[in-house]
Amino acid sequence: MYNPLKISIVLFILALIGSSCSSPKPAFNVNYKSITAPAEVEFTNLSENSDTFIWTIEDNSENKDTQFTHRFLMSGRYPVTLTAVKGKKMKSMTKDIYISPPEKCLVRMLTSKGEMIIELYNETPKHRDNFIQLAEDGFYDGLLFHRVIKGFMIQGGDPNSRNAMSGVRLGNTGSGYTIEAEIRKDLFHIKGSLAAARQGDQVNPQRASSGSQFYIVHGETVSPENLQAYSLQNGMSYGEEEERLYREMGGTPYLDGLYTIFGKVIEGLEIIDAIALEPTQVGDRPVNNIQIIEIQVIK
Repeated sequence: MYNPLKISIVLFILALIGSSCSSPKPAFNVNYKSITAPAEVEFTNLSENSDTFIWTIEDNSENKDTQFTHRFLMSGRYPVTLTAVKGKKMKSMTKDIYISPPEKCLVRMLTSKGEMIIELYNETPKHRDNFIQLAEDGFYDGLLFHRVIKGFMIQGGDPNSRNAMSGVRLGNTGSGYTIEAEIRKDLFHIKGSLAAARQGDQVNPQRASSGSQFYIVHGETVSPENLQAYSLQNGMSYGEEEERLYREMGGTPYLDGLYTIFGKVIEGLEIIDAIALEPTQVGDRPVNNIQIIEIQVIK
C-alpha cells in the first residue's frame, strides 16, 4: 500500500546521505580592478557544499577568507588555487591571473612608516635611470630619512645613514658623483614630488644633482596670490591645474625651476605626512629612525 509518510522519510534519509557523501565543489570568479602592476584583483567565492576554504596565491601564501582582494606588485602569470573543504574531503581548482607591466616607470618605496608608489618621469631620463640603477643595486636599502622638515620636505639617500648612531648629523655624503641638471619649466614642487638634492649655487652654479640624495615634497597649501608672486620671482608659468594642486595639496613653489624634479608619489601621500610629523633633533634628523627598507622597480 502506498504510504506517503514512509516515502517522505526515505527521501529525507537519502538526501542526508547524499549530502554527507557529496564532494565540495570549488568555484570562483575573478574581477580585475586593474590589470597593470601594481594591480588589485578581487576574488568572489562561488563554491558549493563547502565548510571552509583555502586560497593559495603567489609565493604559496595562504588566505582562508571566503572572499578577498589581493594586490599583485609585479607583472606576470600567477596561478591562484581555491581549495574547498567539506569535512575530510577537499577539492581544488586553479585559475591563472595575468598582470601586465605598468605603462609608466614605477618604483615601490617601502619604509618603516609604510609604502609609497612613485612614478619616475621619462622627461628626466638621466635621473630616472640613475635612481633605478641604485634601487636595483640595493643602494637605498636600510638608509634613513635623515632630514625631515614639516611643511617642507623629507630627505634621504646618504649612505652614511645606514646603521648611523643616534644623534649623529647626516647628509654630507652621497654616491660619489653628480648628475647633470634636468630642470624643467613644466614640472613643479607639488606635494609628493620627488626631486634631487644638490649643493648650493655658490659652489654648484650648474645646479648638478647629488647622485643619490633625494627629497620628497611635503609643503604647505599655497594661495593663488602667493603662487602668482612666485611666478614673477622664478619665471615659472602656472596654469589652472597647477594653481588647483598647490591650493588643495600644497607644495614648495619657491623651489620651482631650481632643482631637478624626476618623479612623484602616486600612492601613499599619507606616508609623507606620517614621516613629516615625526619629532626631530638638531640637524633636522628624526629622533626616531625612519628607515627605507627597500626600493623595488615595478616591472
